[in-house]
Amino acid sequence: MASSVNHLCTICHDDGVSNSAVTWCTECEVFFCGDCEKPHSKSRLSKNHKIMSADDYQKLPTFMKEISSQCRDHKKKFELYCSSHACPCCVQCVTDKHKKCQDIKPLSDIIQQVKSSASVQLFEKDLMNVRENLDTAIKYLKTRVSTINTQKTKAVEEIRYMRKSISDYCNKLEQSILNDLESKHSKLKSNMASLVQQMEQRASQIDLMQSQFTKMTQHATELQMYIGLREIEKITSETAKYIEDLESGDHFSEKNLEVKISSALQSILKDVELFGDININTTSSTLQIKAGRKDQAQHLVPKVPGIEQIKPNLLTTITLPEDMKSLSITACLILPDGKCMILACSKKELLLFSNDGTFIRKVVKLTEYPCDACFVRNNTVAVTFGNTHQTVLVDTEKNTLIQTIQLSHFGNGVASDGKTLVISNDSGSQCTTVNLNDMSHTILKRMEGVSRISLYKGNIYGTNYKESKVCCYKITGESLWTYQHQDINYPGGLTLDKNGYVYIASMGNSRIVVVSPDGKTSKTILSRDNGIKFPYRIDMNKETGIMIVSDHINRLESAFFVYKI
Repeated sequence: MASSVNHLCTICHDDGVSNSAVTWCTECEVFFCGDCEKPHSKSRLSKNHKIMSADDYQKLPTFMKEISSQCRDHKKKFELYCSSHACPCCVQCVTDKHKKCQDIKPLSDIIQQVKSSASVQLFEKDLMNVRENLDTAIKYLKTRVSTINTQKTKAVEEIRYMRKSISDYCNKLEQSILNDLESKHSKLKSNMASLVQQMEQRASQIDLMQSQFTKMTQHATELQMYIGLREIEKITSETAKYIEDLESGDHFSEKNLEVKISSALQSILKDVELFGDININTTSSTLQIKAGRKDQAQHLVPKVPGIEQIKPNLLTTITLPEDMKSLSITACLILPDGKCMILACSKKELLLFSNDGTFIRKVVKLTEYPCDACFVRNNTVAVTFGNTHQTVLVDTEKNTLIQTIQLSHFGNGVASDGKTLVISNDSGSQCTTVNLNDMSHTILKRMEGVSRISLYKGNIYGTNYKESKVCCYKITGESLWTYQHQDINYPGGLTLDKNGYVYIASMGNSRIVVVSPDGKTSKTILSRDNGIKFPYRIDMNKETGIMIVSDHINRLESAFFVYKI
């Protein structure tokens, strides 16, 4: 619904008078009242200008009101159109920014009769189709939400059923072994109790003999004493032999009850690390939407260049000062403002350079030998320390360490998209993602041998130095594609441009190689012919297309090449 804003005449307002506007000049881009519009319409310079009523102007969408016919940089009228950049230009724009652009056309040819062209109806239909597709997609996704909710409920039931089944089975095994324990204990106890009873009977007999022995010696006749002693001797001998037989017959061996838990059962505690896996299995969508026209906005939407069109232009070469030439460099970064940052491992320092290669200052002195660094967001840079299993966040403006992240593995490469931090581990399969909002960690276990990494549009890209290959993974660690080619030999660092092309520093054969977003084709864009000797690290500002490559000139010197892609 149009706003009821009452625009004032621009000319009158500049003179301090508030008169309501009745017209708007599309070329002068000012409002006129009835009196001011008359000289404007009669002037030789402006009598052919197109005007519209102030009420009609107010009906325009807000974003169209902000479209100007003049260049904001040079304050000149747009007269030309650059098809390569899909933007209108003034004469000065062509001189400053579009010298190398081949397809420059008069703007009047581009916009001639655009409102009456068939494209208007086509775009209106496109809007309707897109809206219908959105409605269809929303309905589809809501259905999918209901489906996955049902799947979750079923999964919970299955997990709990399995848990109960395991518990019931363990209870059954437990009762079985308890019954066996009770049986063996009862048998052992019964045998020992029977033996004790026998021995107690013989002990009673010996006690009786002992109690009567004194009376025998006092009152018995010699014959009685002789025969009595023979009887005592017989009973004593029989009892002694009874004890000896028991001893020799293993009746006095210590029979102890013990339990030996099944090794298979014990292994559960050691070998079973997971109850199971929760997987997201992707299948083809059943959603059906209306197909759009492929070339509907060829003059408005810039085309993504093919891999053959990627050609780097050398902007500058950064040579380190004499006192820094022997530094061991493990990372180089292009910051959003165009400045460069270098990670010097041997000195444990972050160094800042201007975009023309001039050394500015040391950013921070680190406590450990660093492995890699990446820009995170604002003024923050992340640095990995391999041996201490740590990654630190550095405020490059305040020159301070602001946070330490403790890892469960060796920290090698590091990458960030401003929301997530990913730390690789080339000595194992574990990598870690860190949510920068709440600093929660997630361990990824299927990224074997990944060294240097980059993060772009929810995917992780990594180099495998030992196997000379480049890999692409989902943010959850599942592999999307792997690429190997003879042009890629011992890859070091990697980076991506805004179109998803992957740029590889191939150390083994002195090349910079570009791999297509789908991981199917590649092209060498820099080599020894371009002065590349031992490219080690690489980084790119995706917005500007400025790329930096660190190169070991020799064992003692490093240089940095800055290109425009």
